[in-house]
Amino acid sequence: MQGGILLGPSAIGRSQKFLDTFFPKKSLTVLETLANIGLLFFLFLVGLELDMRSIRKTGPKALAIAGVGITFPFALGIGTSFAFKATISKGVDTIPFLVFMGVALSITAFPVLARILAELKLLTTDVGRIAMSAAAVNDVAAWVLLALAISLSGSGTSPIVSLWVLLCGAGFIIFAVIAIKPLLGLMAKRSPEGEPVKEIYICITLTLVLACSFITDTIGIHALFGAFVIGIIMPKDGPFAEVLTEKIEDLVTGLFLPLYFAASGLKTNVATISGSTSWGLLVLVIFTACFGKIVGTVVVSLLCKVPVREALALGFLMNTKGLVEVIVLNIGKDRKVLNDQSFAICVLMALFTTFITTPIVMAVYKPARRGAPYKHKTVQRKDPDTELRVLACFHSTRNIPTLVNLIESSRGTRKKGKLCIYAMHLMELSERPSAITMVHKARKNGLPFWNKKPNGDQMVIAFQAYGQLSSVNVRPMTAISALSNIHEDICTSAHQKRAALILLPFPKHQRFDGTMESLGPAFHTMNGLVLSHAPCSVGILVDRGLGGISQVQASDVSYNVVVAFFGGRDDREALAYGMRMAEHPGVLLNVVKFSAPVGKTLAFGAKLVGVTLSKDRKVSKVADGNYISEDKQEDDQFWNDFLNVSAKSEGSIVYEERLVESKEDVITILVGKNKSNLILVGRMPSIAPLVERSDCPELGPVGSYLASSEFSTHASIIVFQQYDPTTDIYPLVMEASDFSHMSDTSMHDRES
Repeated sequence: MQGGILLGPSAIGRSQKFLDTFFPKKSLTVLETLANIGLLFFLFLVGLELDMRSIRKTGPKALAIAGVGITFPFALGIGTSFAFKATISKGVDTIPFLVFMGVALSITAFPVLARILAELKLLTTDVGRIAMSAAAVNDVAAWVLLALAISLSGSGTSPIVSLWVLLCGAGFIIFAVIAIKPLLGLMAKRSPEGEPVKEIYICITLTLVLACSFITDTIGIHALFGAFVIGIIMPKDGPFAEVLTEKIEDLVTGLFLPLYFAASGLKTNVATISGSTSWGLLVLVIFTACFGKIVGTVVVSLLCKVPVREALALGFLMNTKGLVEVIVLNIGKDRKVLNDQSFAICVLMALFTTFITTPIVMAVYKPARRGAPYKHKTVQRKDPDTELRVLACFHSTRNIPTLVNLIESSRGTRKKGKLCIYAMHLMELSERPSAITMVHKARKNGLPFWNKKPNGDQMVIAFQAYGQLSSVNVRPMTAISALSNIHEDICTSAHQKRAALILLPFPKHQRFDGTMESLGPAFHTMNGLVLSHAPCSVGILVDRGLGGISQVQASDVSYNVVVAFFGGRDDREALAYGMRMAEHPGVLLNVVKFSAPVGKTLAFGAKLVGVTLSKDRKVSKVADGNYISEDKQEDDQFWNDFLNVSAKSEGSIVYEERLVESKEDVITILVGKNKSNLILVGRMPSIAPLVERSDCPELGPVGSYLASSEFSTHASIIVFQQYDPTTDIYPLVMEASDFSHMSDTSMHDRES
């Protein structure tokens, strides 16, 4: 939209030569035709998102909010229209103009609201559900009012024609429900889950969209209504609606809609807003639009006993305008109800109200995450027989074989100490309509939840299959969020599931030539934020194909696992995990303890720097090289415990103590272990960095070297950060002992 305004007569398009070169009059017809075809299919997608069953189930609270949220601003819009008629819109038809202005100020853009709610993780919360229900009712009412406005504006002087248009429109809706809906239902029924949808069904549906658009245009309402009605009556259950959405959404949202926005921007001439009268009207329109929606919604929400913060959030959410508003304004301009000046004022109002929604809602309302405190937040614990819970995250198919093989080799053989894995598929939230549908399916009360039924996510199904074939309790989850805040899902889910370890994928994958290719800075940032806010220990997995590219059977597990032990809480966590892996009969654990000569430290004279991406959100204790404190005592005690376990291990654990005088000695010893299958190391041991520069600071001084291609192209790495309660000063979940909500329904969850 902004691009269209800049290219149009408001800015660059002031040059007639530019307009004649890039947007000649002949080309505008083609541009607008393509844009309008895209718009038809977009309204079809909007209808698909609107589930009439949810509107029928709308409680009195959402219905009251929707009712006041449309009537109050509609009345204010009619009042504002008199100010327009007295100044810049003299001579327009009074009734159509009043209705158009009322609709323009009272409409809530349902698709835009859905995306804002999904982005803020509010879609499945109480606030989100009320907002979506109210917006859906609001949307349907607004389209009915718009149909009224269009019929009035196209009728000339005779009110009988307007009545005839409305009656024909009502007849079309009845025909669609009686004749077209059963046909769509039959095609949906013949498209069972797990089988491809026949192309002829997709072609028939898309043809129906165009045909019904033609019918409503012929009636005299607008082509958009036909497409919207087909979307609403389309059966929402089963794969048919999902496949339809996937087939057309990329073309519509990626190509046609930007064309429509650009075409709208080209019609908008901000330069027409000149003089105190025009600017005064712009301020008036923005004020009445915001005042009507926000105040009306907040007052009725408070009357319905909605908390103040939630009522404020609902008010600003219902004030969302966006694309639907632009469609209304364009129809008004095409029907000559709005002139250039009033059109430009209303477009700027729509842009302004949409821009302010997200930041204000974020400032006003951020739902507090509360959870019951739990005991086992680290792998290292006094009683190793207790259940170990791991939240294993992955974002592509290439992570799955290594994760499954790691889980298989970590399950041990003890009967008491079970392993419970929550396999979380990390998916980036996109602008696609299908993403919003997936968010509905994969979230509950604003959080990702356990998928009890198999769904279409093939990656999740892979873990479900593994869980059924093994003795490990595997529970698949799906988190769909923007990468900038997906760490909130990871951390809150870890607390909700009472995990002891979050396992994150390293944001680089190894290519065939051995080099590491980055997946982008967003994943690095995500890992850093998880390290900062995690309610438990964290492990970052550098995947180099543990066990090959396929799942290894339990009887075939044969891994050489190395633990590099320098000292410190993170190294103790790595060793604790290694000791658990050593319980598997197919795992040989090789522990190397590094120590410095008497009077020296492993810092080797270097100044140790805390490596963190926390942006000061979490305190980081950095070893100063003296290393004689509490950590040293805990290291010695834990090493003695390890020696006792090693003595009883029957050869599955071997260890060596190595004296090193420089970091070159450390590198030499580590290189000797680079043919092993897996290396476990702490994130922040008190040792000088082994590489001068690293683009992966989240791996720490040793992990950064081990993850480099120079070290190995064979050994996978896990870098551990042990949970430290003394540094957890900005938790995402506030622990409350009176919080009784249980995150899962299984019995062993309640017992832990």
